[in-house]
Amino acid sequence: MTGKPFRIGVGFLVIFLLFLCVPSPRFNTPLSTVVFADDGSIVGAHIAADGQWRFPAPEKLPEKYKTALLTFEDEYFYYHPGINPWSVIRAGVQNVQQNRIVSGGSTITMQVARMSVNAPRTIKNKILEMAKALRLELGHSKKEILLMYAANAPFGGNIVGFETASWHYFERPPEHLTWAEATLLAVLPNAPGMLRPGHNSKALKEKRDRVLKKLSEKGYIDSTELKLSLQEPLPEGTRSLPSIAPHLVDYYLNTRPGEMIHTTINAGLQKQAADALQRHSNQMASNHIRHAGAIIADVETGKVLAYVGNSRPREKNTGHAVDMVRAKRSSGSILKPLLYADALQEGTILPQTLLADIPTQYQNYSPSNFYRNFDGAVPANEALSRSLNIPFVRLLHQHGAEKFLKKLSMAGITTMDKGYGHYGLSLILGGGEVSLWDLAGTYATMGRILKHYPSDNSRYRTTDIHPLFLEYPAKKKSQLTDHPPLFSAGAIWWMLEAMKSVIRPPEETGWENFTSGQNIAWKTGTSYGFRDAWSIGISGRYVVGVWAGNASGEGRAGLLGGTTAGPLMFRLFDLLPTAGWYDTPHDDLKEKLVCKKSGYKAGDVCPETDIILVPHTIKTNPECPYHQLAHLTPDKRFQTRRSCQPDGEIISESWFVLPPLMAWYYSRRNPDYRFLPPKKPGCFQSNTSPVGFIYPPPNATIMRPTDLDGEKEKIIFKVVHLNPEAEIFWHLDQTYLDKTQSPHEMEIAPEEGNHTITLVDNEGNVVSRNFSIKD
Repeated sequence: MTGKPFRIGVGFLVIFLLFLCVPSPRFNTPLSTVVFADDGSIVGAHIAADGQWRFPAPEKLPEKYKTALLTFEDEYFYYHPGINPWSVIRAGVQNVQQNRIVSGGSTITMQVARMSVNAPRTIKNKILEMAKALRLELGHSKKEILLMYAANAPFGGNIVGFETASWHYFERPPEHLTWAEATLLAVLPNAPGMLRPGHNSKALKEKRDRVLKKLSEKGYIDSTELKLSLQEPLPEGTRSLPSIAPHLVDYYLNTRPGEMIHTTINAGLQKQAADALQRHSNQMASNHIRHAGAIIADVETGKVLAYVGNSRPREKNTGHAVDMVRAKRSSGSILKPLLYADALQEGTILPQTLLADIPTQYQNYSPSNFYRNFDGAVPANEALSRSLNIPFVRLLHQHGAEKFLKKLSMAGITTMDKGYGHYGLSLILGGGEVSLWDLAGTYATMGRILKHYPSDNSRYRTTDIHPLFLEYPAKKKSQLTDHPPLFSAGAIWWMLEAMKSVIRPPEETGWENFTSGQNIAWKTGTSYGFRDAWSIGISGRYVVGVWAGNASGEGRAGLLGGTTAGPLMFRLFDLLPTAGWYDTPHDDLKEKLVCKKSGYKAGDVCPETDIILVPHTIKTNPECPYHQLAHLTPDKRFQTRRSCQPDGEIISESWFVLPPLMAWYYSRRNPDYRFLPPKKPGCFQSNTSPVGFIYPPPNATIMRPTDLDGEKEKIIFKVVHLNPEAEIFWHLDQTYLDKTQSPHEMEIAPEEGNHTITLVDNEGNVVSRNFSIKD
């Protein structure tokens, strides 16, 4: 007798161990990538790798669907251990009576087990399903099992999962379904191949209505709700999912495939921005400018409101799949405002300091302005609003390119990571690459700093410096500091003031026709070869960035930031609410006496001064170098010295004196510029030469041009003299050539090799320059 109970116990133990060997159902099927807007609507989605629309499992199920599902499929779901014996017996009796399988008696747990392997319906597999169902109940809660069912149930065609079906059939999230819609989705997986909207709709509606009536009988819905639900028609079929930001969906497909991502995108604004960009792109297509990208973000938070990666394809055009929001492209001159702000903060310049705009060469690099002309000298804020190239290359050289590169990295420009040796001074004119994402994020950061500074008692938040975001980040505790962690509020304020200026470059003629009624600071940029057109704008609340061009890098004449990207930027601002402007950061500005003419800190001999607010700076601003005290003869015809005037009569007055080259170009644009009178003969010995070279630059290597007949052409040498009436005598390698009076130009045909050009004026001043000729 003792052996029999033992054998029974061993038998149960063996059965239990075999039961434990039954694998718990698992789902390793690929999932769709789904991106949602801030309001819960779908921005776009990408089908799973196996060709099925299968959304990731939701965190919870709506009560309407859960109630309808349990009423139809498994009323005793919360009471059985995975198998309902009475359902199995009932199904067996029905199948025998009908002489065919009409009911499986499966619980929801058993159906989950079957879905995990997708095996044919046989008695053997039914037994295995029961075992798996028991294992599933041991390892998972009822809530988890319901979620598994809802995420993997078939809903007809290639639609898998309750949430997927909700969007495909009703174009809205599950929590917004009506009782009739939720009930339809509860009954649909029972026979998705035979009964689905658009196929056998009458039979499907009858099935839905029977469940609705049962819900009414159980008290879940009242008679009015039942009546209205029964009248609801079935959807005619599946509907395409929204696709209002395809490049954003592709981004998440590459970075977070198979996930449901809830973003900050404003669905309404996204549609409007995409439509505006497409209309603009269609207009540009006539000039074979095929692509554009745009981003709109909130300054206060940094959240992205609209993300338009590119225009929609037209005919057989390619390149529209490239996400131009994140693509690295040549920056053109779009970074000039950041250099202006950094130079202000360091004290390299004051807001209106004169910058040299003259022929310039640094080793083998010779920058030029867009129209290849020169102003001689131009205020820094005007050089920014007019986007002059040469003043900013010279400013970068003076300020320090390595230091500026480091500041760009701190500001959020992640693409310039190769060091100054790679970019050189051309980095301020497009020698480096930026992305629209980084650019908009940097300007948003600067707006945030300026916005918060007055409200935080003139202190800086350490958390203000961060990139844009598409998903709400975890909140960080903000700390306040007296020292600016990036740009100072005063420097940013002056930068934006310059960007608001109505003085614009000639290539942006007509920009007034596009401007918004809002207060906007903006800057455009064009890369070398007319390959990239940029426009970035910031209001008191929003930042808008636009890129236009060809994804392939093909350049087009007329592809300019001011005429291609700028108009679209203003159209996008028109979609946004009007915003106020930033308060003046008075505590980060101080009164400074400046020279009206030069913009420098006023010196003792500056005749006209002004008091302006300037940023607190790291180093002391230099005094005006251009005003000097001139001592003149009584008739003001000559400069003189007291020792040269026996009677002691001398007139001293302040004089605005630019270096020769700056003065020559400046006087052509400013007819009121007065050159100093010549020095009184025999009165001076000076090391300062009044003669300045325009061409060639120092130690230049010059290629002799060839005409159509194959003959070598002469080279035009140019110089300037502070005295408009001076004569200059020209010598090449100690050989006299000729003399000139203003303008001082001479055609010379030097042989191949190294040469020296020497100039002597009628007062004995001598200057020389070395150069080389290559044929």
